[in-house]
Amino acid sequence: MNKEEVIQKIIHVDMDAFYASVEQRDNPDLRGKPIAVGGLGGRGVIAAASYEARKFGVRSAMPSRVALRKCPTLLFVKPTFEKYKAVSNEINAIFHRYTSIVEPLSLDEAFLDVTYSKYEMQSATLIAQEIKNDIRNELSLIASAGVSYNKFLAKIASDQDKPDGLFVIPPEEGPTFIKQLPIEDFFGVGKVTAEKMKANNIFVGEDLLAYSKIELQQMFGKTGSFLYGIARGIDHRKVKATRIRKSVGAEQTFSENINDEISINEKFTQVFEKWWERYENHKLKGRTVTLKIRNFEFETITRSITETEYITNKSDVRQKLTDLMRESIVAGVPIRLIGVSISGFEIEETDTEVQQLTFW
Repeated sequence: MNKEEVIQKIIHVDMDAFYASVEQRDNPDLRGKPIAVGGLGGRGVIAAASYEARKFGVRSAMPSRVALRKCPTLLFVKPTFEKYKAVSNEINAIFHRYTSIVEPLSLDEAFLDVTYSKYEMQSATLIAQEIKNDIRNELSLIASAGVSYNKFLAKIASDQDKPDGLFVIPPEEGPTFIKQLPIEDFFGVGKVTAEKMKANNIFVGEDLLAYSKIELQQMFGKTGSFLYGIARGIDHRKVKATRIRKSVGAEQTFSENINDEISINEKFTQVFEKWWERYENHKLKGRTVTLKIRNFEFETITRSITETEYITNKSDVRQKLTDLMRESIVAGVPIRLIGVSISGFEIEETDTEVQQLTFW
């Protein structure tokens, strides 16, 4: 069997209520109580909620004032991202005991390719269980894992039995599983796309089978090709051990809306300087710089400039962004966010050689 014919074995590991669980682990007084990691101010947002808080309907990305109405006994904890990053590194070290091919998606989740593993155990399911055990025994944290033959299904599987779940979708069951899957549960399908699907009588995966690839492309653009394959259980994306950084940015949401020129220029300067420092620190060269502005009605405006050469002149790019901002802001309309990012980098991927496993 050549390498192209080998069925992938992919694990998606997702830490359960990660930030909140770390805080409860480190502070016994918080254990068993509804807690939210995030700010309690007027524009505070929940970064993570414990499972005790989720029983009341508290969710991440929810405004803190709404969360407090749902759960009046909710305890707020200020996030400490350096601590979460340190714990994430410990989790990552556990992953690397079993495979060299690890693709982090964030501090609390990652894909692992164990098709070719450096570990003696030959079952992807048993490897996933061992990883969960290591995380529990060594870090006193709980993880859920999904095991399947492609990234899409592994990601979906990890959500099926939370918390502390382990769900497996083997190759022979993949297409049938997707047929029954509500389109709202499709990883990567947002609210707008889901509503558009329903308008076209697409409610579960099986409904996608009625459309050709061209029809799905006409309805959903590039996503259409992906949906055509996924409906048939096909996802050829690889787990990438080295993730390519696609952009470097900085943005700031203001505690109060601003609309006067002096305040806008002052905030823009702060964001620009923070972004430029990050850009230089990453030692990358990009050609496309993007300005992002969000007004008080949560409407987002983005404007981009793409240069023929890589951007290295700070004063030049600042002037061009300033001009873009003046063109984009409507006089008298308050704004609540300014962001700057750069993309279009020149980066090469690297591959990793490993050994083959043969059994699920």
